[in-house]
Amino acid sequence: MLSKSFGETPLFENLTFGMSKGTKTALIAKNGSGKSTLLEILVGNQPPDKGKVVIRNGITVGFLPQNPVLPEEKTIDEFIASGNIRLSNILKSYETALLNQSEFNTPESHMEFEKASEKMTEAGGWDYENRMKQILSEFHIEDLSQHVSSLSGGERKRLALAEVLIDQPDFLILDEPTNHLDIAVIEWLEKYLIQTNMTLLMVTHDRYFLDRVCDHILELDNGSMYSHQGNFAKFLINKAAREKSNEVSNQKSRQFLKKEIDWIRRAPKARTSKSKSRIDAFYNEKKKISGVVSQQDLQLDIKMSRLGGVILELKDVFKSFGQNKILDNFSYTFKKGDRIGLLGKNGAGKSTFLDLITASVAADAGEIKKGETVRFGYYKQDGIKLAEDKRVIDVLKSSAEVIKMSDGREISASQLLEFFLFSTDLQYNYVSKLSGGERRRLTLLMVLIQNPNFLIMDEPTNDLDLHTLLKLEEFLESFSGCLIIVSHDRFFLDKLVEHYFIFEGNGILRDFYGNYQEYKESLKRTSKEKKKSVEKPNRTKTKRSFKENKEYDELELSINKLEKAKIELENQLSQGLTDYKEIEEIGIRIQEVNGHIDDQTLRWMELDEI
Repeated sequence: MLSKSFGETPLFENLTFGMSKGTKTALIAKNGSGKSTLLEILVGNQPPDKGKVVIRNGITVGFLPQNPVLPEEKTIDEFIASGNIRLSNILKSYETALLNQSEFNTPESHMEFEKASEKMTEAGGWDYENRMKQILSEFHIEDLSQHVSSLSGGERKRLALAEVLIDQPDFLILDEPTNHLDIAVIEWLEKYLIQTNMTLLMVTHDRYFLDRVCDHILELDNGSMYSHQGNFAKFLINKAAREKSNEVSNQKSRQFLKKEIDWIRRAPKARTSKSKSRIDAFYNEKKKISGVVSQQDLQLDIKMSRLGGVILELKDVFKSFGQNKILDNFSYTFKKGDRIGLLGKNGAGKSTFLDLITASVAADAGEIKKGETVRFGYYKQDGIKLAEDKRVIDVLKSSAEVIKMSDGREISASQLLEFFLFSTDLQYNYVSKLSGGERRRLTLLMVLIQNPNFLIMDEPTNDLDLHTLLKLEEFLESFSGCLIIVSHDRFFLDKLVEHYFIFEGNGILRDFYGNYQEYKESLKRTSKEKKKSVEKPNRTKTKRSFKENKEYDELELSINKLEKAKIELENQLSQGLTDYKEIEEIGIRIQEVNGHIDDQTLRWMELDEI
């Protein structure tokens, strides 16, 4: 029964929970409630005030902290080698046993060799070199002679994550693993974690990532722990039902659930029957808790300066750094209400693009014209330097005592802080005592309070909890000015932007209208079209054959059956099963069904395009 306090403030008390082999669990809680502290206690980096952590003998644990501290003096390859001492020792023992086996050929050397081989198998040592090369390549870590001291914050986080994955621990603990990763790497990590048999516990704010990877959620709420079987959507339903049954009076928390559930219900639907049935299934579950929330929360619609006819025009803009082209004769005229997401690999030029339009960096050629009425609000990844010796309320009041709403109302700095989940006690805390997520939240407010009419947000979701994300989304949904967002959070992007600028490299910037899922599907179609043109350059097909028509009809029936089977399995999980083995078997079956659905849907789409 774990307990931990800071001074007289308890973070949590008498927590009791367990992790079963192979489960993939997400830990959800508000900023400042002790998520990172709990993880540090689990790996032995901090002692609890009361209680103990028991990990079965022989279980290896890998840990990625939110802000990893790496040895500055080491090169990348030295750091990786030092981080895998256990495996390095097993490799050395195997090499010694192999040498003794060939040299002495005695019963003792045979036994030594067999034991060393068994340890290699247990530790995953046979494919260590290939695994290391693959993972480092996926994380864009190529120059292993580079010193750690020369790496950026994002590069350090990727290196620390790569090092943990290479070791293949039995129990993997990750604190915000998707921060500083681009979307392509996040999707690779998704697949990796889904396929691995490691036991996983992670803190993440990325809802798509959480939903696809995790089959179990631990919720830390007001110092107590709640367990939820299933994904994020199931968690929302369970939480709302619990609060309804307990007659919880905290309307703001309940409003959070309603809005998140409503978003999932009305989310942009892909055109496949697979996506439709999943959303329909969720909507059916939602009916079970209808009427949970009715009271309205504070509506925050800050008055902004009027935008004139000319907002922002880019004409034939060229920008490069040496041989690295960022923009090559790019032109675009921003319109009122534009909501644009920037997509591209790390280093593709997204931040440079933002610096160009805000005149922090000059273009090499072309023209960038900003309208006279445009007032930028620019939230940068590195944020604003906050005065450590000031109270939160005083920091915000130094920018504005009162904030005007679009309808003429005025709200105080304290009310604005409350909207973004700063309690009265927290408002009078010193900045030096804030958690990383709370600091980011305050930095966001410092940008929003400046009354901008053109918001630019570079990775605003890093280190924010899910509750704060909803508040930020609520504010941005009502924002009537222009909006540009760089984010690795696909759920956040799909909720807020209407089209994307895709940084494809070599100065090419493509404009794509639609949501992220539609963009991914367009990539698949383009890839298949290229493949077909290479395989059959002289053949054009205008209609399906009799055999293909039959396959097309059979696939539709099969996909529908699989969807029904999946819903039945998910319903079984929702019936409060207590037999872990049965739960695990159902979870494995759901993954298998999902795989069949994906494969058959892709084939159905291929045939549908003929």
